[in-house]
Amino acid sequence: MDDDVVTLDVREDLRRGEEPLPKILATVEKLRPGQSLRLLATFEPIPLFAVMARKGFTHQARRLGPESWEVIFRPGEGVAEVERADAKKAQEADEEPWPSPAKSIDNRGLLPPEPMIRVLESLETLEPGEVLEVFNDREPMFLYPELEARGHRVRVEKLSEGGVRLEIRKGEG
Repeated sequence: MDDDVVTLDVREDLRRGEEPLPKILATVEKLRPGQSLRLLATFEPIPLFAVMARKGFTHQARRLGPESWEVIFRPGEGVAEVERADAKKAQEADEEPWPSPAKSIDNRGLLPPEPMIRVLESLETLEPGEVLEVFNDREPMFLYPELEARGHRVRVEKLSEGGVRLEIRKGEG
């Protein structure tokens, strides 16, 4: 690869059960204008595609072998306007009162992707507007784009003893 592509390998992070998204986003922030990111992962990181699209990147994924994927993220245009609109929409949603949680689940101690699967399955049992309370060991960065794509909203509280508490309000769709 040339100087226009930065390679980031998160396969070992994923095998250790670590959340690679902070490392990925930190790498993206360091990219020079016009630079691409070559990401190596143990699976096709489909939820990451939406996150990177909001940052103005297109993607091309291909399987390299068992538990090995390569994704090339290339920069696009119009990122700043999309990010400003998303931030304003999120701020307006947080200002309205939410009902008490209708259901609570504890995902602490589970390895990915089990917490995300449990959250999405639990949301299916709720009515639009109801709130699901979730306890996780860490922020579920890959879950956020999935929630957004389904029209759900989320609030995050970092817990003093570690981990996070989420409130997810089921959307209409």
